[in-house]
Amino acid sequence: MITKILNTEQIRRLDAYTIENEPISSIDLMERASTAFVKWFISHFDVEHSVRIFVGLGNNGGDGLAIARLLTEEKYQVQVDIIWYSDSVTEDFKSNYNRLPQLVRKIEIHSMDEMKSYYTTQEFTNTIYIDALLGSGLSRKPEGLIAEVIQYINESNNKIVSVDIASGLYADKTTEHRVVVNPNYTIAFQIPKLAFFLPQNSKYVGEWNLVDIGLSSKFIKEEKTDKYLIEKNYIKGIYRKREKFSHKGTYGRALLVAGSFGKIGAAVLAANGCLRSGVGLLTVQIPSCGVEILQTSVPEAMVITGKCKKTIDPVDWKTFTPDVIGIGPGIGKDKKALKTLVEILKKFKQPMVIDADAINLLSENPKLLDLVPANSILTPHFKEFERLVGKVENDFHRIEKLISFSKKRNVFTILKGQHTAIVTPEGDVHFNSTGNAGMATGGSGDVLTGILTSLLAQGYSSIEASILGVYLHGLAGDLAANEVGEESLVASDIISFLGKAFLKIKSFVFR
Repeated sequence: MITKILNTEQIRRLDAYTIENEPISSIDLMERASTAFVKWFISHFDVEHSVRIFVGLGNNGGDGLAIARLLTEEKYQVQVDIIWYSDSVTEDFKSNYNRLPQLVRKIEIHSMDEMKSYYTTQEFTNTIYIDALLGSGLSRKPEGLIAEVIQYINESNNKIVSVDIASGLYADKTTEHRVVVNPNYTIAFQIPKLAFFLPQNSKYVGEWNLVDIGLSSKFIKEEKTDKYLIEKNYIKGIYRKREKFSHKGTYGRALLVAGSFGKIGAAVLAANGCLRSGVGLLTVQIPSCGVEILQTSVPEAMVITGKCKKTIDPVDWKTFTPDVIGIGPGIGKDKKALKTLVEILKKFKQPMVIDADAINLLSENPKLLDLVPANSILTPHFKEFERLVGKVENDFHRIEKLISFSKKRNVFTILKGQHTAIVTPEGDVHFNSTGNAGMATGGSGDVLTGILTSLLAQGYSSIEASILGVYLHGLAGDLAANEVGEESLVASDIISFLGKAFLKIKSFVFR
């Protein structure tokens, strides 16, 4: 099943549907969720760690109380801090409160002075903090005692694990306030939250993991959404095995338009990324200053040039017609580069890959956007995207702009970064699950352009090429980082590990 990203209202209805149709009581569903959390917890922290659970008065707090009981049964030393910021509690909170065993040290907190009086000399050492204060239903900024407790948690030196979502973090809208728990880990129940994928929330999420709590697969399958997470199951439905009796013509003819004086490396990286991703025939159009470099560095690629030595200029394609074109890496923004882009846009009407300087040229000449073929793939980073659409206020606003731009221009927009977002012409958003901070290095995007161009040439549709290409690119980066470390990773390492990335994909597609 493809992993869907649902909003808080959808998740509430999913819980209710599961309770009604499994059927299961809400307290038993809470027990199932808490058990899944504890299973994850004991696989990461042994009983040498003591546990301190900060509990609110709603169902997230009810989860925390159940977790306290279950961890005590697993022989952990557990303390529960119940934060009485209100006079009302949920029924499931009340049930789990009454089920707390005597072995759990229970502290009831009504004020920060009260909390501080307990811990001047009694603070645990080697303690893991569990945040079960507020949960995903939050609709307003935490205030008063609960805000003070969040600050207290953040100022500790303890590792913090949040239950389902960090307390204070909005799941579906911008969290403008800063009264949010800063966890090391977030353990989400079955469905990821949109907030997890946005850079501005990084410190409010930490490393996040999903645990299956048995929510209705029927509801999830039938529920409509426009946001998805790209994982193994998604790739299984896309990747194609190569045919035994195929030949180089089977896998397409690609043209990469790249490079300028001092930036021929961009063409080399894109070309190698293209070839290592399985294209049948590759031609690279570069300025003549780069011919010797490219023919030596990438002997498998053919090379064409125009009349200009240092910059891209138009070439009359007399000997071949490419199936796909990738344009942009390192071409610069001078008049000849612009003229080359214009001529290509006028005569090539198939989906193409547009990156880097080609995107910047579109930003400076917005009328050219009308010439971009339908279902083309644009691959901007954050600043390049803002040049296209104007300033954005926050990450949620950026997603809105991505959707609007992709719909208006009938293109696929790949916004590069951690959890790279792919937005379709229909407005669907697909977040990637592979990749790491080591890939934040010059040339990484050039490699992606080559990969995407290759996959389009091989006959993958624009949506298939975008999803498989981004996943493959990130997976190769992860394999490279495991070998050389994030700090030492360079774009060439991504190319070097593309083969192993393909093998890994095959291992779960065909097992």
